[in-house]
Amino acid sequence: MRSYRSELPVLSVFVRAVRTPDLRKKLLFTGAMIVLFRFGSNLPAPGISEQNVSYCSAMSRSGGVFAILNLLSGNSLLHLTVFAIGILPYITASIIVQMLTQVIPRLETLRKDGQAGQAKITQYTRYVTVGLGLVYAVTYVQSPAVRCTAGRPRSSR
Repeated sequence: MRSYRSELPVLSVFVRAVRTPDLRKKLLFTGAMIVLFRFGSNLPAPGISEQNVSYCSAMSRSGGVFAILNLLSGNSLLHLTVFAIGILPYITASIIVQMLTQVIPRLETLRKDGQAGQAKITQYTRYVTVGLGLVYAVTYVQSPAVRCTAGRPRSSR
């Protein structure tokens, strides 16, 4: 049998963390971001028909690429939520810019310039993120799994 005394040190560490103003601020911010993300992952995008989403969701259960993407997005991809894309554009942009620093001499010199160069590379990464986010959003809206309506895909006219 475990005693309650063995669990008290964990609780006391948590209480001390909450009492420390800097840690409390960081814990509250992290908790707020988790709540905001969960809310955005369940909030449907405006103008989306629930019947069409149900049909597309049932269609994705048969397997395939969209079933895997839906699984990896936490079921927010086919439910057309506000945060369906997530941080995927930033991760991809970060990888692209890191690879380009090996190929483009200007980016390599920026990387070696220290803090100012790293700040400039971070700025470039953010610009690439916005571009990739737009590409992902357009692709996401134009995908066949999203465009299906009432049992059949919409025409692309």
